[in-house]
Amino acid sequence: MKKAIVTGGAGFIGSHIVDRLVQENYQVLVIDDESADTHESFYYNKEALYCKESVQNYDKIVSLFHDVDVVFHLAAESRIQPCVHNPLMAATANTLGTCSVLQASKVNNVRRVVYSSTSASYGAINAPPFSEEMRPHCLNPYSVAKVAGEEFCRIYYELYGLETVTFRYFNVYGERQPLKGQYAPVIGLFQEQHKRGEPMTIVGDGQQTRDFTHVSDVVEANMLAATTNNNQAFGQVFNIGTGNSCSIIELTKMVGGPTPDITFIPPRPGEIRHAKADNSKAKAILQWEPKVLLEAWVNNGV
Repeated sequence: MKKAIVTGGAGFIGSHIVDRLVQENYQVLVIDDESADTHESFYYNKEALYCKESVQNYDKIVSLFHDVDVVFHLAAESRIQPCVHNPLMAATANTLGTCSVLQASKVNNVRRVVYSSTSASYGAINAPPFSEEMRPHCLNPYSVAKVAGEEFCRIYYELYGLETVTFRYFNVYGERQPLKGQYAPVIGLFQEQHKRGEPMTIVGDGQQTRDFTHVSDVVEANMLAATTNNNQAFGQVFNIGTGNSCSIIELTKMVGGPTPDITFIPPRPGEIRHAKADNSKAKAILQWEPKVLLEAWVNNGV
């Protein structure tokens, strides 16, 4: 039986990966300190094992990587605005934590690490659709710390032979998406506000666009990365997005109908204006294809 570690595996995306791994008959260990405050609850699979520990604590986690085949590294401070307010937290959680996971994998001869990064790396100087060859332009400490993690993954492959695959996710949504707090992902936030009969709160003018990607498509990308035999995948970065974009105003209409109840709040610093993925590299090398359409999911989920 293959053994996998999922860091951050009690959270939104990580818990879906855990479920898929269990379904595929992996032995799964989750490392998650459960520090995220955006979840109503954390998610557990009764067939997996759980260790409540921070990946930043290398000495406490390194022995857990013994005899592990593949590591899915999702543990992070994943919200931009808290990182803007606390850059040290961003660097510690997202860069030091990633290096700790890579080193623990290296010394235990783990074959492969799949790293979850962010499309926020493209910033403001790049015009969508974003391709992996574009130069990063980080607008906030969150994206700086995540891009540093990408570079650590590349170095661990090129210097040490640890097979790494890095994903830049574009606005992931779906079942179990975080709902708490003002920085919760916008789809879940809008759905909850609409259910409660409250106005949907739009940051800025609502004309900003995002490439919304369903969590099941993200899980499929991770599984393809874990199992691929294509050497062109290793040490590489891949966009995981649909290649379609939707404005925030359009999203409120999907959730609330043609005349949605909305209110506008001030723009937030450090956030990009438009985002859309060029996903041709993931399609060509990993044979990945997004399958879930945003509007269909929103219509069925509200």
